[in-house]
Amino acid sequence: MVEKVLLASPRGYCAGVERAVETVERALELYGTPVYVRKQIVHNLHVVRELEARGAIFVDDEREVPEGMTMVLSAHGVAPSVHENAERRRLRTIDATCPLVTKVHVQARRYASDGYFVILIGHAGHEEVVGTMGEIPGRIALVESVEDVERLSFPEGTKLAYVTQTTLSVDETAEVIAALRRRFPAIRAPQREDICYATSNRQWAVKELLPEIDLLLVIGSKNSSNSNRLVETAHAAGVPSHLIDDETEIDERWLDGVAVVGITSGASAPEKLVQRVCEWFRERGVTDIEPHRFVEEDIEFRLPVELRRELALADAQR
Repeated sequence: MVEKVLLASPRGYCAGVERAVETVERALELYGTPVYVRKQIVHNLHVVRELEARGAIFVDDEREVPEGMTMVLSAHGVAPSVHENAERRRLRTIDATCPLVTKVHVQARRYASDGYFVILIGHAGHEEVVGTMGEIPGRIALVESVEDVERLSFPEGTKLAYVTQTTLSVDETAEVIAALRRRFPAIRAPQREDICYATSNRQWAVKELLPEIDLLLVIGSKNSSNSNRLVETAHAAGVPSHLIDDETEIDERWLDGVAVVGITSGASAPEKLVQRVCEWFRERGVTDIEPHRFVEEDIEFRLPVELRRELALADAQR
């Protein structure tokens, strides 16, 4: 029987996700419905459904947006071709790409312009990876593992640099970077690591929590990279872990023989989902629910410049 629930800290929304979600909300207030959003604004089913209920329309491709309409780009970033397509369709485009993803894009372009071939560490098919690779087509290759690194081959004298997806496992990425440096000692590294502060912090918080729990529940959607990495962090330490969208996905059989449950949430999962899971445990008689520790993140990102400008104009006209 579960006796205690411990909440990891930090958990949940990061600054980039807060900014992206607020961007869609403010755009709906400013322009009215519909506002189109390319891809999921963030990888969370609940967030997407709530914004749809408010009038956002999610599309897979910018060419699906009717000409002249408003379109928000998701937090994961896009290739330059998306902006070109949007311009041709005369779309009012608001770019909600996380600034930490933009940093990786800028870095990749800079490396390429300086004559480097870029190696991107990331997961094939993830929207962030698609966007980064689209920045410098023909000058970039993707690796997902140490085995991929071993298969790389370049002409002698090729200048190499690497960047990474922002939502990777810190430990696994370190192994891939070590393999790159072993094979290509002169490879150029980013001045600051690309894995974002929120991804690193949430993995660190889980590692701190694991010795005290029997089971970890990670609240996040199946397509959330950083949420999946939290599950993997627990599994790597031998602690059972499950990814759930909300309390309805908890299987009570997971709790057999479990005294202490840990709860965390991915960077795109709102805190109210954590509270719903806590309430699920309260309804089953668990009264000892407390934070494992309290760590505050104070990073904030301003809204996209094109939206700030329009909001300022609207305020001035009132």
